[in-house]
Amino acid sequence: MARYVYPAIFEPEDGLYNVTFPDLNDCYTCGDDLSDAMMMAQDVLADVLADKEECGEEIPAASSITAHAAPEGGFVSLVLADTDAWRRSHETKSVKKTLSIPQWLDTAAAARNINFSQVLQEALRARLGV
Repeated sequence: MARYVYPAIFEPEDGLYNVTFPDLNDCYTCGDDLSDAMMMAQDVLADVLADKEECGEEIPAASSITAHAAPEGGFVSLVLADTDAWRRSHETKSVKKTLSIPQWLDTAAAARNINFSQVLQEALRARLGV
């Protein structure tokens, strides 16, 4: 429901990168290389924060990037998480909705093979601006 920026510590280990978020004890990941670690860091951060939003948990304030020392061979970087974008790409389960329309509209739409679910999704996206 928001965008967040948190510092992350990237630490190389045996050709991989471990990633931890000092402000979020339950948020960590790793990557096969630096590029993969960066993508995984964004994904896990958005996942953890989206879960906290859904559960109504308090989301801690992000500390300053300068508050954390880089480990030997590693570095500290800011990572962006957009929980709305994460939900759009990960929460694709469909839910059934019941609605009512005039019979004449149903008949006209059926005659043109209109997919009601698709039309409703398109209309909702347009109305919500997503």
